[in-house]
Amino acid sequence: MKHVEVNGLHIGYDRVGSGPPLVLLHGFVGDSREWRRQIEGLSNEFTVVAWDAPGAGQSSDPPASFRMPDYADCLAAFIDALALGRPHVAGLSFGGALALELYRRHPTVPRTLVLAGAYAGWTGSLPPEAAAERLRKSLMLADHPPDTFAAAMIPTLFPESTPTAVVQNFAAIVSEFHPEGFRAMARSLAEADLRDVLPRIRVPTLLVYGDQDARASLNVAEDLHRAIPESRLVVLPGVGHMSNVEAGDRLNAEIREFLRSIRP
Repeated sequence: MKHVEVNGLHIGYDRVGSGPPLVLLHGFVGDSREWRRQIEGLSNEFTVVAWDAPGAGQSSDPPASFRMPDYADCLAAFIDALALGRPHVAGLSFGGALALELYRRHPTVPRTLVLAGAYAGWTGSLPPEAAAERLRKSLMLADHPPDTFAAAMIPTLFPESTPTAVVQNFAAIVSEFHPEGFRAMARSLAEADLRDVLPRIRVPTLLVYGDQDARASLNVAEDLHRAIPESRLVVLPGVGHMSNVEAGDRLNAEIREFLRSIRP
């Protein structure tokens, strides 16, 4: 992996390929490795950059006070440090909320948005009691050993039909989580309410959701689709929350078709 210092934080990232830049933002229990199939499958047409968010993978942990606006400012500085110009930005789950916050705070940065299994923040997409319960469980699990943490998180991320090897490979990534970084991301996602920015989005936006997603349901998808002007919603049959991992080829095809449709 490569590394860069951004706003006083050590950020790890992978950069492969050539062509228009595509920045990939992972969820709150993973890191850049969850995008392996996108890095392999899309780098023949795009410069694919997958970062480790502060508090994940090979990046340093942020201050405990870090929230979604801080992540977005760090991401904008990261994009600038790598001289990526106006990249396409794709985010899954937490990464999707981060992409929305990036647009809210730095609307001239993303050229397009791809939001997979995304929320307008937990507060923005879930009933108050559900958002509070998710945060409570997340903070409780952050105190558990890595294997226990992974075992508790995995069943909510994949449908039972997912091949065991796929689940086990992702569980190995999840078990290397940063407790402090995970707490910061969980609090950021729980507190975020990004509904106000949705009708103001003026870049092409693709929404991709699995119809078996137990975390970001199709109700969440449809709410975002209605609120974001001229957005496109794609539903992947038989797929859960981690579409980039369990249905990588299908997600790659949707991203490629969408980005090819964007005029230079």
